[in-house]
Amino acid sequence: MYRTFLMITLTFSFFLTACNRKKPEAATAALSPIVAKSCTADTDKDTHDPNWPHPRSDEWLQQRCQMVRHIHDYYGLKDEKVLKAMEDVPRHWFVPENMASVAYIDRPLPIGYDQTISQPFIVAYMTSQLNLDKNKKVLEIGTGSGYQAAILTEFTPHVFTIEIIEPLAKATAKRLKEFDYTTIKTRIGDGYKGWPEYQPFDAIIVTAAPDDIPAALIQQLAPGGRMILPLGRTFDIQNLMLITKDADGKITKEKLMPVHFVPMVHDKSN
Repeated sequence: MYRTFLMITLTFSFFLTACNRKKPEAATAALSPIVAKSCTADTDKDTHDPNWPHPRSDEWLQQRCQMVRHIHDYYGLKDEKVLKAMEDVPRHWFVPENMASVAYIDRPLPIGYDQTISQPFIVAYMTSQLNLDKNKKVLEIGTGSGYQAAILTEFTPHVFTIEIIEPLAKATAKRLKEFDYTTIKTRIGDGYKGWPEYQPFDAIIVTAAPDDIPAALIQQLAPGGRMILPLGRTFDIQNLMLITKDADGKITKEKLMPVHFVPMVHDKSN
């Protein structure tokens, strides 16, 4: 969903193909120090809090490592916890089966219903802005295929996610259950309204672009909370926005970068 990085993703496609021809040991050895210390032949299954599940897979691990290397080295994203989450969560679980071989290229991919799974860098960057820990409650608007929710679950078991497209929401809820993401709470509904039953949220992440910031999401953001979302019409320049609320409820808005996301669907009948 990221217009600015179109040429980068095409270049990275060739880069990743070349890297995949290397022996696994060579590919791992080439990683930057921050990435290399975690990107090993076997995923580490014991580094996270044991109080909730962290599903793992060794499939496509080298491709995952190359993806993490690209995010770290090219974009300069150095949040080690986020990089580890991107390494540990199998993105190929969350794309159509026939796209598994390109799941770790740094670009968005179609998931049906005119929706996409976000570019890995954007997932990593948006996650890093939330400052999550295991005690924080996070709301995601736009479940999509479930990948972003799975990344969030690396940090906290308190993940709530809403999807308005019913068949997509049902398919993703089934997928999350099959892969043992049992702590994620899913809902079919209008993300503009948030999830008032579980408010307030320490963090809110919106993965589709509304024209304006939904008032309900501002209201449901806890004091001290952070919300990140793309803002703007589909064919206009959209901006990734960081919204913060201080202890007194004052709202601050910060533009982070230009982006291009699918539009946020709103049920205007209610």
